[in-house]
Amino acid sequence: MSESVERTDEVQFDVPEMDCPSCAGKIENALDSIEGIIQYETRPTTGKVVVTYDTASLSTRDLVRAIEHAGYDVVDSSVETSTPGAESQGSEAHAHHDEMPGSVWKSERAIKTWISGGFALAGLFIEFLLIGINTEVAIILGRDLFVADILFLAAVGTAGEIILRNGYYSLRNRSLDIDLLISIAIIGALAASLGFGAGLYLEAALLAFLFSVAELLERYSIDRARNSLRELMDLSPDEATVRRNGEEISLPVEDVEIGDVVLVRPGEKIPMDGVVIDGESAVNQAPITGESVPVDKVEGDEVYAGTINESGYLEVEVTSEASNNTLSRIIEMVEDAQAAKTEREKFVDRFASYYTPVVVVLAVLTAAVPPLLIDEPVTVELAAGYAHTFPAAWEVWFLYGLTLLVLACPCAFVISTPVSVVSGITSGAKNGVLIKGGNYLEAMGDVDAIAMDKTGTLTKGELTVTDVIPLNGYTEADVLRCARGLEARSEHPIGEAIVEHAAGRDIETPEVQEFESITGKGVEAAVHEKTHYAGKPGLFEELGFDLNHVHAATDGGVVTTKSRELCERNDCLDLLDEAIPELQSEGKTVVLIGTEDEIEGVVAVADEIRPEAKATITRLHELGIREIIMLTGDNERTARAIASELGVDNYRAELLPEEKVNAIEELDDTYDGVAMVGDGVNDAPALATASVGIAMGAAGTDTALETADIALMSDDLSRLPYLYDLSHKGNSVIRQNIWSSLVAKGLLAAGVPFGLVPVWAAVLIGDAGMTVAVTGNATRLSRIEPDELLEAKTPTS
Repeated sequence: MSESVERTDEVQFDVPEMDCPSCAGKIENALDSIEGIIQYETRPTTGKVVVTYDTASLSTRDLVRAIEHAGYDVVDSSVETSTPGAESQGSEAHAHHDEMPGSVWKSERAIKTWISGGFALAGLFIEFLLIGINTEVAIILGRDLFVADILFLAAVGTAGEIILRNGYYSLRNRSLDIDLLISIAIIGALAASLGFGAGLYLEAALLAFLFSVAELLERYSIDRARNSLRELMDLSPDEATVRRNGEEISLPVEDVEIGDVVLVRPGEKIPMDGVVIDGESAVNQAPITGESVPVDKVEGDEVYAGTINESGYLEVEVTSEASNNTLSRIIEMVEDAQAAKTEREKFVDRFASYYTPVVVVLAVLTAAVPPLLIDEPVTVELAAGYAHTFPAAWEVWFLYGLTLLVLACPCAFVISTPVSVVSGITSGAKNGVLIKGGNYLEAMGDVDAIAMDKTGTLTKGELTVTDVIPLNGYTEADVLRCARGLEARSEHPIGEAIVEHAAGRDIETPEVQEFESITGKGVEAAVHEKTHYAGKPGLFEELGFDLNHVHAATDGGVVTTKSRELCERNDCLDLLDEAIPELQSEGKTVVLIGTEDEIEGVVAVADEIRPEAKATITRLHELGIREIIMLTGDNERTARAIASELGVDNYRAELLPEEKVNAIEELDDTYDGVAMVGDGVNDAPALATASVGIAMGAAGTDTALETADIALMSDDLSRLPYLYDLSHKGNSVIRQNIWSSLVAKGLLAAGVPFGLVPVWAAVLIGDAGMTVAVTGNATRLSRIEPDELLEAKTPTS
């Protein structure tokens, strides 16, 4: 008998009406009852439900049915196979339907809400306004025909049908949410009116109508937050023009294969990740890297899906499938980041789990106890001479209880953190900063110190020639020609930098023979049949040179400018005590060029500081970072020179990877939080140790994308102040949302027994008003943009 092979699938459902944690709770309870589900995740801020299930016992139709039994429609699903050979079941789910914010006001619920409002308005006209116009008619319609009450009941029936249906699903799925609480309040008001003549038809109508309005407002607000992620998803085109068998055809991007050649005309979006094989153009990479200036692309350059071809024609060889390109990975990581709960969110959830039951019990006690204890109105003297009369009528206390019941749902409080996280993370993604989770967004906003790797972070990571000082009558071209010949066969980065610099000056390579590398010191070769050397000053001291007395180059008897700067006597250079230390103090590596008889010149090489580095550090200090420290494996002199030029607060030199970890731990002991900025690979231990690890230049780099907590997609340090500003303000917004919603709920609840909070205020202010307020406050994060002054990247001296 053959063994059975367990197969699992992961499927993602689009459930747009699941827009709050209580909605998610109903779906979770429904999924809990299904055998064969391995794990699930609900994401109310994005309206997504992700389920991993056993395909041997379940299909996606079973999962859709379970979600629908919780009272929510599934409008889209996409299947991601997690086990090789597992069959996709995605075709069984409903067709895709994007509901944009504007369509909320034209939905079925909106239409019913407006009809309900018409009935309620007509009832109010008869009950309160008509009596001032024609008392006799008002009495007949109101007392004898009960027209106003009938209109109020019609308002309840029109808007309340959806509420009561959702309340039923809440009850069936054991979820004490706002739908169930409002349903109980409506039924209670009607029961009190029909059974005991309490006359609460108006209150029931207002509850049904205003709560429906509140739900529409909430849905609109949540859709606005979700729309930022939709914009990210819309960056990639649906189709690509591909050349196959000599023909140009249009294909859905899902059908484009690795190795296909995609044709991209001016103005079109690049549909796939790939490498340019023909053509030249400027490409706007802002959607991926956040760079504001288009980047020139030529043959051999990488391009990313979702970027925009500005001018020229490009042919691109596809290097990754649509589901695995850079943009797809960014979107997937953004969605995953929104799903992870922050520490503040966990606290809010714990608080809410106590808040709702306590307020429900308080509502029941408010409705039941005072009528038993108060036979007639009681006046109580309160502080500052203020007195309040507590009513005796049971109908009033019953209404107070219903009002507290409305306030028992902590929707605005619970959603205050996730909507802020969604707004912050998607805003960052659109500006070239990928934040891997809300906890990292919070942590980055709380850091007091930032550690930065030097090579590749504060500097470009590429050695360049900075100074050429000709000596003993030679010209700069003579020195570079000889240096290029000597270093042409060298694989050392310093030698490669010299060769590249000479080539850029159109200086030819001389004939070289008998090349030999002198380990740790330099190189030796015959240039123009004469032995020459290129290497450290120590190599030439071993050859017998007195580096304190070397003649400077002259041009018609005039010492060159650089020579005059370095030689007080204007006829020689004190290389050992003056010139070499001065160059090294600037963070440069010195290479001497010459023969056994004379030194022909000095070449200084350095890892060039990023143009935006100094402005970035200044801006971080302005934003409130208390200490910025540079960590490097370079020597003390080079580290000191670069640290001084950049304006960092401290530096550590000659560090091994494990010593960088120790430095991070020491900083963490001193400050509440430490961020580490590096390349995502070489600095992995330090990145992992820091409160937040930030990788530079992660676009197209799988390792950096996967390992870093936060990735700066472009090779651009100026995004760091934007990241800190976004995170810092994000934390402020989260705190504002949590405390404002909590205080508002508390004040409203405290005012109910004093008759200060009518039902409509509890619905519109306590529920809809605060949800709209916290969502609107959260969307402010999407308006934070990188500093334009930093983007200008004025080169440092």
